[in-house]
This record gives sequence, C-alpha cells and structure tokens, in this order.
Amino acid sequence: MREGRVQLFTRRGYDWTDRFESVALAAWELKTYAAIMDGEVIVPTARGQSDFHAPERDLGAGRTDPPHRHPGHHTFGYVVEGTYEFAVDGQPSRLLNAGETFYEPPTAVHSVSRNPSTNKRTTIIVFMVAEEKNPSTVAE
Repeated sequence: MREGRVQLFTRRGYDWTDRFESVALAAWELKTYAAIMDGEVIVPTARGQSDFHAPERDLGAGRTDPPHRHPGHHTFGYVVEGTYEFAVDGQPSRLLNAGETFYEPPTAVHSVSRNPSTNKRTTIIVFMVAEEKNPSTVAE
C-alpha cells in the first residue's frame, strides 16, 4: 500500500490486483497510508489443506459448507461483498453484509457457513491465528 493505493503481487512479481479485487478492497479498508503486507491468499479445505485456487470460487451463489471446526484457531472473518450466513455451535444464524465481521473461538463448531443468495457471489476474507501444528479445518 502506498498513498492509499493497494497492489497485490505474486511471488514472481506479477500484479494480480485485478484478479483478487476483493482482497485489495479489504486491504484498502484498513485505511493505512503506507504498508507492506506479506501473506498467502488461500482457502482451507474441509481436510485442512490449503486450496490456492479457491479464493476465486469461494462462496459462489448458493454455496453451503458443511459443519466444521478450526481446532486451536482464533478465526476472524470480514465480509467483503454480498451476504454471508454464519453461526457457531448451533446458535441461531446471523446474516452479515459487506463491511461486517465475525469471530469463531478455538473450540467452536462452525455450524452454518453459506451464501444465501441464489444469484450473487459472496466474498469473505478469513484470518486464523494458531500454532502451525494444528490443522486449519476439520469436518464435523
């Protein structure tokens, strides 16, 4: 980020800002004048493996993920665009809109994770904080 402008580069130096527009928009929401952030854009599969292609298809219209947990992970999420239906531990679900956040404690079961729209994509960004030894996602 420089002077409020966000750019996303691959390891080989290609500018992929347009391919991950939702990630760039989320970074822009930090309202930072200048910053360098290093990371990976991934989506964990139900087996806890990294899927590097999933960010482009994650939460397409009508997508529902099965119940799962993130053992030992503090999980924070931010809705970039669309509407996201979210619930943990069998609690009533909540509808979250762009700009809203959610949190999953380390012992929680993510019981509802879905895009309720039949024709619009939902984009979320998830940050997990945990020790590397823990699998990122485990199906219930």
